[in-house]
Formats: sequence, C-alpha cells, structure tokens
Amino acid sequence: MKNEDKPLRGRKQKKRTVPSACIESEKIEKAGFSSLLELAVHTPSSYIDTRLSTVLSIGEVHTFEAEVMSVSRLPNRLVAQVRTRLSDRPIEITIFHPKPYHSALFKPGLRHFLQGKIERFRSKLQVVNPQKLSKTGEIVPQYRCRLRQDVHRRIVESLVTVANLTGEGLDEMRAALIVRAHRPDEMWLKLYRRYGGVGPKTVEALKFAEALDYFRRLSGKRVRFPAIARLKGSVEPFVERLPFELTDDQKRAIEAIRTDLGGDTAARRMVVGDVGSGKTMVILASAAVAYPQKSVLMAPTSILARQLYEEAKKWLPDFIDIALVTQGREEGEVQQAHLIVGTHALLYRDLPDAPLIMVDEQHRFGTEQRKMLERLVAKNHLSSGTEEPLSKKAKPHYLQFSATPIPRTQAMLESALIDVTLIESTPFVKNVSTHIVDKSGFAALLGHIRNETEAGRQVLVVYPLVEESEHIGYRSIGESEAFWKERFEGVYVTHGKDRNKDEVLQAFAEKGRILLATTVIEVGISLPKLSTIVIVGAERMGLATLHQLRGRVSRTGLRGYCFLFTHDMQNERLKSFAQTTNGFEIARLDLKFRKSGDLLTGKMQSGKEFVWLDMAEDEEIVRSAKNTLPAAEALRPKSSQ
Repeated sequence: MKNEDKPLRGRKQKKRTVPSACIESEKIEKAGFSSLLELAVHTPSSYIDTRLSTVLSIGEVHTFEAEVMSVSRLPNRLVAQVRTRLSDRPIEITIFHPKPYHSALFKPGLRHFLQGKIERFRSKLQVVNPQKLSKTGEIVPQYRCRLRQDVHRRIVESLVTVANLTGEGLDEMRAALIVRAHRPDEMWLKLYRRYGGVGPKTVEALKFAEALDYFRRLSGKRVRFPAIARLKGSVEPFVERLPFELTDDQKRAIEAIRTDLGGDTAARRMVVGDVGSGKTMVILASAAVAYPQKSVLMAPTSILARQLYEEAKKWLPDFIDIALVTQGREEGEVQQAHLIVGTHALLYRDLPDAPLIMVDEQHRFGTEQRKMLERLVAKNHLSSGTEEPLSKKAKPHYLQFSATPIPRTQAMLESALIDVTLIESTPFVKNVSTHIVDKSGFAALLGHIRNETEAGRQVLVVYPLVEESEHIGYRSIGESEAFWKERFEGVYVTHGKDRNKDEVLQAFAEKGRILLATTVIEVGISLPKLSTIVIVGAERMGLATLHQLRGRVSRTGLRGYCFLFTHDMQNERLKSFAQTTNGFEIARLDLKFRKSGDLLTGKMQSGKEFVWLDMAEDEEIVRSAKNTLPAAEALRPKSSQ
C-alpha cells in the first residue's frame, strides 16, 4: 500500500484554521447585523454604573454594600433596615410585592451589593425595590439586542476597536469616540448624563459611520453590465434649433449623459428635475446623442406621452424620425423611428432593438414593467439561449427622469447605487405666491377666481375626494360641482376613476375656465393659461404632492397663485411650504416632518428612521462620507470587501 493510501490513524493531522475575517462576519451576523460599522453605530441604550458610591446625594442612584440589621413583613411589602458606609444612619429598604427569594436575601447579618435611588422619606433614608448586584466596580453598557446582554457585550468588546474601525475607513478620532461610547469611563459617563445622551462630537462620528456604511452597502448592490452599443451622436444640431439658451444645470446633465452613453458600460442614471426645470430638453438631447441608433421613451399617461411626442417633433432635427405608441393608437413608423415615445402600451407590442431606454416619471412604473421594457428592446442581446454568463450580457443604457425632487442627502446616498443628476435651476423665475386660507377668506378667494377667469386665465380646484365622506370635514367634488357651475361658465370635472379624463383635460386646456379635479392633475399635463390653483384640505397632503400641484401653475412665466384651503391655519408644514418654491428644499422639509426611512430595504417612504443620520439635516456629513468612500475601500482588507 502506498503511503498516501494508508489510513490516517496515528498520523498527526494538521489543524484546520478558519480565517479571522470569517469569524468576525459570523459574530456580526450572530448579533443581527450585516457589517461592523452597523454593529458599532448601535450604541448602548443605557449604562449601569456598578462602582461603589462614596458620597451620599439624595435623589441620585447609588451603589453600596449593605448589611441587613432587621426585617419586618407587612401586607404586600418587606421592609429591611440596613447599615452602609454612606451614612451613619440606617437606610430603609422597601420591597413591594416581595417574592419568596426576597425573604432569603434579607436576613439579619447578610451582606449584599445593592443599587437604587436613595430618597428622603419623612425623617428616614429609603430605597424602594433596589437591584441586587453580583459584582461591582465597572460601568456596564446595556444594549437593545437579540442576544443575551453578556454575549452581545463580548462580541462588541472583541470587534468594536479603534484598529478595526480605522480599518473600515474611519479616522482615529471618530473611531475612538465610538469605541468610548461602548466602553465609557467616569468622565464620559458624566458627560452622557449632562447631555441626556451621547455628546455632539460622538453623535457626528456615529452619523458619519452610518453614512459610510450605507454608501458601502449600496455600492455593493450595484451591478455593472456591458453596453449594447456606444452612442456617439451629436447634440449640436438639436441645441442650435432651440430659440433659447439651456440652463447651466441642463448643460451639465446633458454632458454627464453624453459621457455615460459613449462608454462601454451600460449607463444607469437618474435625472431629477424640479417642477418646470426643463428636463424634457435633457430627454430630447439624450435621443439626439443616441442617433442614428434607436431610443425608447416611456411615459406614465397618454396625455404626457403625447406632450413629449409633440415636443420631440417640434425641437428635434428633421432627420430624427419619431413615433408615438399609446393604447389603441400609433403615429409614425415604429420599426423605422429613431425615437419611439409611448405609454405602457409599448410593453405589449413588438419593438425594434434599441440601445437606449428612457423612462419619464419612473416612480409611476413598477420594477417589473421597467425590466419588461428592457427585455423587449434588447431581445437579440438578452436571449435565454446564449451561454454567456448573466454578468457579461450586454444591456441597453437606462435613463430615468423624475419631476419629483428628492433631498440632496438622498440623492448622494442613491448615487452609490445609480448615478444621479439634479436639475435645480429653472429657465425662468416662477412668479407664484402661496397663501393659506380658511372659510373666512373664501369670499375674497371667489373674487380672485372671477377676476382671473374674466381675464382669460384658468383656475384649478383640487379636492381630496370624489364623493362625500363624513370623516374628513371637507366637501368632495360631487358635493361642490353644482356650486361652481351655478356661478361660473366653462367648468370641467375629472378624477382618477374617470375613464375620459384625458379627453376632459384636453378640452379644458383648450376652452375651459375652471377645472375641478383630484390629484390626478399632479404630474404631466401642460396648462399654459393656468394662473391659480386652490388645494382643498391641503394639510392632508404630503409636501411633495403639494409642490407638484403648485407646479401646474405659471408654467410659462405667468403670474401665479396657490391657495391652500385648510381648517388648520396654524399648520407648521403649510407655513414652511408657503415660504419656499424650491423643490429640493421642500423635499428636505418633507423628510423633516415625516422622517426618513431605509434605502437599502426599499422603505424610504415608510417612516423607518436611521439610527443616527438625519436625512433632512445632515447633508454635509453625507457628502463627507461619500468623498471618503474610495479611500476607505482602499484601506479595507480584500477578504472583507
């Protein structure tokens, strides 16, 4: 028998070693976290100071050694007199609803370490329901954790160290502050009690660590694919046709997209513009860059798709062929067109291969709808028959557009997952004033509406409900329709359940005076003569929705008015909203009032908070963490990346 075939009995076997990084990951996962920084930012919820007290302070919690002198039992309580080094006088220990083990603990002559608040009761010193300690002399952190306290503490002690945290990308000062929060000394505990929590420098360090951790985890979710094609079309013929100058923000967005589309990697970019910022021009410029190859643009409604189609026909060079696809209707030659504009109807017809997909108001579509469109326009590249690994399959460039501003902090965080461009400036300054009114100001409001309609301008009244409800305290469209039609001509009515809403909106745009609607009007429709919007029950709506509604007014520089009709004239949200027209500032305020959620789990709107990071207030901390990420990644060992 060859030596290698002999049984292993009696032979010394090498002990198998497990990499330390694996052990650390197992410990972190055991504690219920996905990263070391996430473990580190979950600091103790409280501290138990078990060091023996040396000075008596009435009303404070003390730790002391007590010798039982005498015991008496009364109905529902046990009273013991104990001797301590804190005072020459005995201290009365009162245990309400004592258990049998209390009788065994409090026997004359026995000694215990106790902790509790010493109060003066009548002429005596008293501690009610003290805690018995098994050992003293340390400050013990208490965590909200799924493991036993001692097990969780051991994991934290072994992993949350200055060396480990600096290895994760934190500077030594921030790392030391966080470690000290988990292992406080006497001075730290005094400051903790003074502030009623961790101090401002430690809070900043924890926020920075949390932001850095989010950036890292989001960037780890990003998957890059090769592009179907590099798009190198010229944008100049399109720009030269425009009778106006593009804003600096529009130019920056177009340049970023030109760089994306010209690369070998499939672009993934989100362009977020404020209401009226001119993102349509950026969409059309993207189609120009894609020429002579094809691009597809999907919009959420037929009326918005038609508006985009008309804008494309008006501004794009004549050599770019354009087609429109909506439910039951097509215009242009779809198979030959360079730009195909449509609604979700695009998903249910044969489409030519296109290396560029654009989705307007992308939040109005589900993830599956967007993926379905991607598969339709790249079917020759994504066929299931190929043996090419999924990570190597070419994909179309993907641009998503939104007129719903997001906080800059959210934009920076999302930039780890998808490239983000913000268009904050507008081609012209919108002259819109916002007023909060209640029923006492309704007569004056009616006078304003009459003046505007008689001058040939249009008015929109947005109601919270279509039909009567006894729960909200505001009239519905159904209850109010007769009132408006008795007093004004040219009154149109539509809502989300109206199958003919697109036709109603088009008719109103051409010849109407007053439109009664629900928030169906929130996004998309262009009403150049609209000067006034009245939002009924405004305090019931989110600030983002209010901003979108107000954005329907003064689209062409017309003097605009927004009236927030409410029963709550002192509403702080409405007051803040009325003071600014900047959509990104309003998005920040919206977060401030409803709190932020979790990008990683897709619960941004749920109200779930970060542990420390405030998305409404911590823009500079988030920016600093984003700038630190590349250097932080370089510091990390390869095994942990």
